[in-house]
Amino acid sequence: MQPQVITLPTTGFVRKSLLLGNKKTGTPGILPFSASTLWRHVKQGKFPAPYHLSERVTAWKAEEIRAWLDRQS
Repeated sequence: MQPQVITLPTTGFVRKSLLLGNKKTGTPGILPFSASTLWRHVKQGKFPAPYHLSERVTAWKAEEIRAWLDRQS
């Protein structure tokens, strides 16, 4: 069985589950850290802040995540 490859869309919004993956289903994430580290980095300004699209929906702009990833390498 081939490993699942997750790709970041060019534009639009992405949810935390795409960024971090899902351990229950074995889906890998794009980022190499946990949810608590993600929120700590957001709070410290080291990672882009999410947008609140509705009361229960939080997402990040794919363009901002791509820019952050580019700066890391």
